Amino acid sequence: MKRKSKYIAGLLIALIGINYLSSITYKRFDLTEDKRYTLSDATISIVEDVDSPIVIDVFLSGDDFPSEFRRLQNETKQLLEEFASKNKNIAFNFINPLEDEATRERNIQQLTERGLTPMQLSVQESGKASQAIIFPWALASYNDETVIIPLVKSKIGASQQDLVTNSVQHLEYAFADGFSKLTKPKSKKIAVLRGNKQLEDKYIANFIRKLGEYYFIAPFTLDSVSKYPQKTVEKLKDFDLIISAKPTEAFSEDEKFALDQFTMNGGKSLWLIDAVAMEKDSLYNASGKNFATTRDLNLTDFFFKYGIRINPVMVSTLYSAPITLAMGEGSESQFQHLRWPYSPLASTNETHPIVNNLNLVKFDFANQIDTLKNNIKKTILLETAPLTKLEGTPREVSLSIVTQEPDPSTFNKGNQALAVLLEGKFNSVYSNRVKPFELKNELNISKPTKMIVIADGDVIKNDVSRNVPQELGFDRWTGQTFGNKEFLLNAVNYLLDDNGLINIRSKEIVINFLDQEKIADKKIKWQVINILLPLVLLGIFGVIFNYFRRKKYAN
Repeated sequence: MKRKSKYIAGLLIALIGINYLSSITYKRFDLTEDKRYTLSDATISIVEDVDSPIVIDVFLSGDDFPSEFRRLQNETKQLLEEFASKNKNIAFNFINPLEDEATRERNIQQLTERGLTPMQLSVQESGKASQAIIFPWALASYNDETVIIPLVKSKIGASQQDLVTNSVQHLEYAFADGFSKLTKPKSKKIAVLRGNKQLEDKYIANFIRKLGEYYFIAPFTLDSVSKYPQKTVEKLKDFDLIISAKPTEAFSEDEKFALDQFTMNGGKSLWLIDAVAMEKDSLYNASGKNFATTRDLNLTDFFFKYGIRINPVMVSTLYSAPITLAMGEGSESQFQHLRWPYSPLASTNETHPIVNNLNLVKFDFANQIDTLKNNIKKTILLETAPLTKLEGTPREVSLSIVTQEPDPSTFNKGNQALAVLLEGKFNSVYSNRVKPFELKNELNISKPTKMIVIADGDVIKNDVSRNVPQELGFDRWTGQTFGNKEFLLNAVNYLLDDNGLINIRSKEIVINFLDQEKIADKKIKWQVINILLPLVLLGIFGVIFNYFRRKKYAN
């Protein structure tokens, strides 16, 4: 008896000890195959530096969600729990803005005014179709500042299951990016080049406004380089990145040398270049046609030395965005969306963080990029679909092409590169050449740096309605939103990213869903198996048990 009492006492002491240790030691284990709940080092460094409370209000809440979006809701909650486990200053709440019928409409209006637009979903469950409204957004507040965090990652043509998979892959980056904007002060500077007739401010306003959330931005002109070359080059060095958005006037040798030395000193650059002079607006005339001609920007040798060539040809493809035209006469005319081969929709099979899980990017009168052999690493970020052809210039372009049936056999040039990332140590364009001017500390080999070249300036161009810049990538005629804005933002973030945050985008997560059609079709079958079969088996067991019991005791 004493031995038994000692055993029980020892067991109680052990249980109390284990309970105490578990209360002071907290450890989470990620047993998922893709490690979806294991935060990246870049995310952890951001989260650990949070020294004041961050409160996150998640509006992805409700009971009438489709099963796919309940999955997104659960994944969001588990990820936020992981954030909170790393830093006790992070707290979160799930709020259902549609729960109270009395305040439902007011909540919808208030959230929409803040930019948190609702999303309407089709619900297919139990063989029945219905509609549901959700708010796939979160608000993160820190020291009297608030940022909006999107929880849904849209993609043209994606099913709701694909939409959720894309969104789950994007969750860690979305929250880490939001936390970074709240807690990390701006430090990098971007120069938007002026002086070579680049796009007017109103046509790049939407993207520049978005960049302003992350970086300091200022215009910069190279006009003074011919008079004050040393001073201009030194001022340019104050910036970390330059953006040249669709220049239409040729660069002088002085300007090119200044830009070359900016690159040699480790400066990053984003070039959006049109090698063909052609605008869609120029077709809206009585004849409906115009001529596309080569645009000489005096940059051929510049990019050739760095390892690429932008060819003065127009890319035409069967996989493109439509053009919207009024068809018919007078009051009988109607707007129609018609096939337009000069607006390629570009994507890539690359898993590079700039383009991974990215929506289609829309181009207009894009040109083709060739990559050349040198010591620079080149990554094709965006390319056309395989059914593509190249059209040389000069060439007449007419709106009448929308009425003609294309011949697929002529679209035989395969995938064509439209955007390329260059990384490495660049050789100066002016090494072993006569320099336009003398410069102190001139470099012929660059520090490690990066450059992105896009063969179309319209990628960054937003529409303007009543002199108000519209959302970049949004087509008001079709209601579709293309990936232009996200692509460019990812590009700039990658070029300037010091903490590796953008690399989170390359994280691959696999989400397995139940087949709702199969569930509805085989619902009765599985109900019988799960409910009736156990009862039948129990009944058979009872009969057999009673039979042998009677047989045993009858003897």
